[in-house]
Amino acid sequence: MNIDFITEYIPMYVEAAKLTLRLGLTGILFSLVIGIFCSLSGYYRIPVLRQITAAYIELSRNTPLLVQLFFLYFGLPKLGIMLSSESCAIIGLSFLGGSYMAEAFRSGLESIERTQIESALAIGLSHPQAMRYVVFPQALAVSVPALCANVIFLIKETSVFSVVALADLMYVAKDLIGLYYQTDEALLMLVIAYLILLLPISLAAGFLERRLRYAGFGN
Repeated sequence: MNIDFITEYIPMYVEAAKLTLRLGLTGILFSLVIGIFCSLSGYYRIPVLRQITAAYIELSRNTPLLVQLFFLYFGLPKLGIMLSSESCAIIGLSFLGGSYMAEAFRSGLESIERTQIESALAIGLSHPQAMRYVVFPQALAVSVPALCANVIFLIKETSVFSVVALADLMYVAKDLIGLYYQTDEALLMLVIAYLILLLPISLAAGFLERRLRYAGFGN
C-alpha cells in the first residue's frame, strides 16, 4: 500500500466528495418535491394527473439512471437542447428519485384512515388544514424508513455521474487508476469516501426511526 500516494491525492477526493454530496443533496431535494406532488395526485385520485404520474413512476423506476443520463447528455443535444453536466446529473437523479419518493409517501398516506380527515373536518378544520395538521405528519412518520433508504440509495447512485464528465468520486478513482495503476489505493480511498458520506446518514436514519417507534408512530 502506497501511503505517499494516498496522502498526495486525498485533497482530490475531498473536492470530489463535495461535488458528489452537493449534486446528490440537490437531486434528493427535488426528488422529495416530485414525490410529494405525485403521491398527492394519486391520493386525491385526480384522473388525468394520476395517470400521468403513474406512467412517470413506471418509466423512472424501470430505466437505469445511467441510461437516463446518456439520454440527457448525449440524446438531447441531437434535439437542440444543451444541458451542462451538473444539470444532467441533478435532473437525472431527481427524475429517478422522484418515483421512489412518491411510492414512499404514497404508502404513508394510504396508511392513514380517511376517517381521520372526516373527523378533522367535523371539528371545523378546512381540508388543507386537515392534511397539514392531521394526515401529513402521520404519513411522514410512517414514510421515514423508506425515505431514509431512498436517500442512501440515491447518494450511491451518484457513482454513475462520471459518465457525463463530472469529476465525482468515481471519476477521480478511475482517472487515478488509469494514470498511475495504483488500483488498491484508489479504490480504498473511494470506499472510505463513500463510507464517510453514507455512514452518518445511515446512523441518523436509524436514530430517527427508533425515536418515531418510541413515540408511537409507524407501528
